[in-house]
Amino acid sequence: MARPEQVLVLEPQHELKFRGPFTDVVTATLKLTNPTDRNVCFKVKTTAPRRYCVRPNSGIIDAGTSINVSVMLQPFDYDPNEKSKHKFMVQSMLAPYDMTDMEGVWKEAKPEELMDSKLRCTFEMPLENDKTHESESNKTVSSSTSVKTEHSVLPKSASASLDDGEVKKIMEECKRLQMEVQRLREENKQIREDDGLRKRKVTSMAAPHSSAMATTAMRDEGLSTRVLALCVLFFVIGVIIGKLAL
Repeated sequence: MARPEQVLVLEPQHELKFRGPFTDVVTATLKLTNPTDRNVCFKVKTTAPRRYCVRPNSGIIDAGTSINVSVMLQPFDYDPNEKSKHKFMVQSMLAPYDMTDMEGVWKEAKPEELMDSKLRCTFEMPLENDKTHESESNKTVSSSTSVKTEHSVLPKSASASLDDGEVKKIMEECKRLQMEVQRLREENKQIREDDGLRKRKVTSMAAPHSSAMATTAMRDEGLSTRVLALCVLFFVIGVIIGKLAL
């Protein structure tokens, strides 16, 4: 009995293309679409399992949905004279309504329930002209992106590029700094007032002592003056008496 026709729609349908250079992993995408009203189980198999990494390589596609399968070709030494013989097969079957174990379903599946589609793999190396064109295209895209970025950024001020939350935070920080400056000013003023008061107290405490010293000095100065005056007076009297005696 012939197998039923594949219900899944594959994109691409017949061929997976891998474009070099192949010094790094090269990925091709296979899109699987389920246009039916039943869930569909699928598996992706290859003739060269060591050369490819497939994610996901199996699963269930819900009715009316799609899934992208990444087929990753591992790095290898490319020989343009060697034709690729690698192939992939997408195997599918309608999921049972009471399915609980997908692996068990595959094991118990009957051949007439299985559907499959095959795809071959092709490897392509970019030509020198393609490389040059691709490089120039990348430079053009990069340049235009840079110009657009500059035009979009330059006309905007710093505040325009900030959202409301950031502006609010900045305003609150400015307010906090202003309050801190005001507090420091008040503390500085209080310190100066306390220093002035302390100096006045020291001056007032030192004033009586200074006054006493000044009074004592004035008293001593007056006494010395009187003694000097008496000495002068005695000298003059002595001179007069001496003259009279002669």
